[in-house]
Amino acid sequence: MSAVEAVLRRERAVVALAMLALAALAWLYLWRGAGMGMPALHMTSLAFFPHLQPAAAGEMPAHYPMVAAMWWVMMIAMMTPSVAPLVLLYGRVMRHHGEYASAAPGCSIALLSGYLAVWAGFALAAASIQALLQSSGLTSSMMLWSQSVFLSAGVLALAGIYQLTPLKRACLAQCRGPVQFLTRHWRPGRAGAFRMGVLHGAYCVGCCWLLMALLFVGGVMNLAWIAALSVLVLAEKLSPAGPAIGIASGIVLLAWALATLLV
Repeated sequence: MSAVEAVLRRERAVVALAMLALAALAWLYLWRGAGMGMPALHMTSLAFFPHLQPAAAGEMPAHYPMVAAMWWVMMIAMMTPSVAPLVLLYGRVMRHHGEYASAAPGCSIALLSGYLAVWAGFALAAASIQALLQSSGLTSSMMLWSQSVFLSAGVLALAGIYQLTPLKRACLAQCRGPVQFLTRHWRPGRAGAFRMGVLHGAYCVGCCWLLMALLFVGGVMNLAWIAALSVLVLAEKLSPAGPAIGIASGIVLLAWALATLLV
């Protein structure tokens, strides 16, 4: 058996390990500070103990390419686990079609690449919004979290309302049904796989974009906040109770927004 044949026989394990390694490297990059000049663990601790922040703390680096890269790596860390079922199912379908079996690894990579390309576009938009919020003083230039009660309450309320909308439920249904998605949107070849990845990524952004906006409230580099949102996204997409979790989280976010204004 050639090395290529050996890889093809273990294509599912290879793809799964590749996605695991990609997510792990992304989390490691965030842990080390994502080039922002301060370890993420330190920034997270300051979210719980703000009195430890140095009195003469300066601004975080605001170079747009670096900030956009930080956002994209963050999205890779948070969203790669949730797209894994679709990528692995796609590879399995390819392996069961003899004419496509040899192309399965490359097409799986193309599918994942298309998905992450959409999140790259989201990262560019998020970095632009972050720059505007920092320049207006609405978010801390040092800690990258909201300094405005009205900004915090507004984002929380918008995210809570969106969790309860039909558009959210429609996008979530696409993310939760990889079998139905592949059946409805199947395209052959690597170009087709990339196109499917882009489409699935668009549904995923439609499902989660306001949840990601909550990072402006809790801190873009707050690991506890990032981990909590990652768990929520995974629960919505993979748990049998995902739709109910989405509705419950929307109610909690609305209550949190009201409490932010009142307290």
